[in-house]
Formats: sequence, C-alpha cells, structure tokens
Amino acid sequence: MSDQRPVCLTDLTLSRLTDYVKGMGQPAFRAKQIFKWVHQKLVTDFSAMTDQPKSLIQTLEQNCTLAAPTIRRRQQSKDGTVKYLLQLADGNCIETVLMRYHYGNTVCVSTQVGCAMGCRFCASTQAGRVRDLTPGEIASEIYTAQKDTGERVSHIVLMGIGEPLHNFDNVMDFLELISCPEGLNIGMRNISLSTCGLVPKIDELAQRKLQLTLSVSLHAPDNAVRSSMMPVNDAYPLEELIPACRRYQKTTGRRISFEYSMVRGVNDSPAMARKLADLIRGMGAHVNLIPINPVDGSPYSATDEENVRRFRQMLENLGVNATVRRRLGADISAACGQLRREDAKQAAQNGQA
Repeated sequence: MSDQRPVCLTDLTLSRLTDYVKGMGQPAFRAKQIFKWVHQKLVTDFSAMTDQPKSLIQTLEQNCTLAAPTIRRRQQSKDGTVKYLLQLADGNCIETVLMRYHYGNTVCVSTQVGCAMGCRFCASTQAGRVRDLTPGEIASEIYTAQKDTGERVSHIVLMGIGEPLHNFDNVMDFLELISCPEGLNIGMRNISLSTCGLVPKIDELAQRKLQLTLSVSLHAPDNAVRSSMMPVNDAYPLEELIPACRRYQKTTGRRISFEYSMVRGVNDSPAMARKLADLIRGMGAHVNLIPINPVDGSPYSATDEENVRRFRQMLENLGVNATVRRRLGADISAACGQLRREDAKQAAQNGQA
C-alpha cells in the first residue's frame, strides 16, 4: 500500500489533469472526459464515469478522491435565498449561499475555513483561520448548490468566509476550473472577487488581467475609522490601498467596486460621505452600500434605512455612483460565518452535556 496521499482530481486544472492521466499511461483525451464528468456532469463517484475503462476506474478509486462536501445544515429564506453549512472531508465546516436574482442564480463561496483578517463586524473571523480551501473544494460549493436546487448557477461572488487574496494560488486555480469550457464555463465577467485590501496581491491580480469584478471592502474613508473596523488597514492604509486600486483599473480596464458596510454612528455621517467622495474621486468607481446584518458579539449596529438612503443620495450629489445592496436571507442567519459559529457552539454544548 502506498503512503502517498490520494490526489483530489477536483483540484486539478485541465492541463494538470492531462499531465496526470498521461503519467498513468493513459491517452490525453481521457483527461478531458474525466474533467467533464467532474466539472460539468458533477459526479462525485468514479463509478459514474461510464465511458472510462474499468481498469482506469479501479486505479482512480485506489489513488484519487473527488471533492464532495456534505450538507450539514440547509436554511431557505422566504425570499428564496438558500444558505448551506457544508462539511468537508476533514470535518471542517464552511458556508455557501445561493441567491436568486432576475438575471440568474448567484452563489457566494467561501475560500478559507475561518479568516485571519479580524474585521470587527464579521462573524467569519471570530474564531480565526483554520486552513485554506483547495481549488476543488471552492468549486464543489457551487456544484453542491447546483445539484441540490437542480438550477443552473450563472454568477459567482467570492465573498464568503475567508479572504480570497490570502489564498491566492488556490483561488486562481479555482477561477481556471470554473471558467473552463469543459466545465461550468462561467465567464469572468460574471465573477466578483472581494478583498479587504491586501495591496501586494491586488497588484499581482492586476497583472493577470482577468475580466472579473474586483470589490474592495472599504467601509471607511479615513485611516482612524477604518483601522478601528479592519486591522488590515494598519498594514495597508488608504494611502497605499487607493493607489493600488487605481493601478488595478489602469492595468485591467475594469471598474472597481467599493463595499461600504453602514454602521450606526461610526461611518454613516454626512462628513463621512464627503470624505468618501473625495477619496475615490475621478475613478468612476461604484460604491455598494451594505446595511450590516447583526452579529452576536459585535459592538456594531446597523444604520436605519432612511439614513442609508440619505447617505446614498449625498454620494450621488457628489458625483459618486452608489447603490444599496438588497438584503437577502435576513431571516436565516445571513451574516457571513454566523451559521458556522452557531453550529460550533451547539456542538460544544452537546459535548458538555
């Protein structure tokens, strides 16, 4: 018996899968067939690959795995949003959300188990980062939602648990998997990636010239307030972040979207709106105002709807394009990381019983 760890085929891009299959003495066309079974037909059992030789199936079963998370909890909102707590092969849990819009279904994926960024309004980070997700594990979140609902997923947002640019290489491989014509073939323009502002990685992403939408979690227009909300600002303050965003736009030709969570008495004043407009003036950027979901243990509370409306209008008057994000799934622990934390707390209580 080999001591080598099994190879997860879901993790392999088509070119790497081709190299792997050829290394087994198989013709290259087998790789494309297997890739389609995994990423287009979404099988999670090698025996379902009915056009493969039995000898190859046996070899794959002995030496390989497929990413196949189990649905530990499933909640569906009255607005149609579905939130999943998915359990991975090693027992860790992540969250995935399917949101239904008039233009199609969007899945919000996690990229890490937990998060190291420490944003104080976010439930995902309260227990810290456990590990990165592999490319196939990220892709399997989408596949699981699509199989569960029986509905096609057309858009992806990397805005779940974790900081995508903190798991850069795996996320880049995931993007290659999910956009591959032999897989789900979701175009880059239908993908949004959210970052809290890791400046070196924003520059590295820009050099790839992907046509995805980069969403930067800004949340405050000055360093004092932003650092109080987001510790990452101490490492990459606005004087570094905003120029990086401008470089990204110039290199890729893609407009930046800034996320701005509205927190009562912290970042929702007219003065903050003016600072924000001054900060991003001339970029043609879009600001997405987010009424925060309540998170247990967080000192922050949401701004009322009327103040959000006034803030948006003031930005518009100052020449900044701004919209208010629809609140989906508010009745099903919608705050990112909340369902995972509730499950861990319940498990701990059961263990003490």
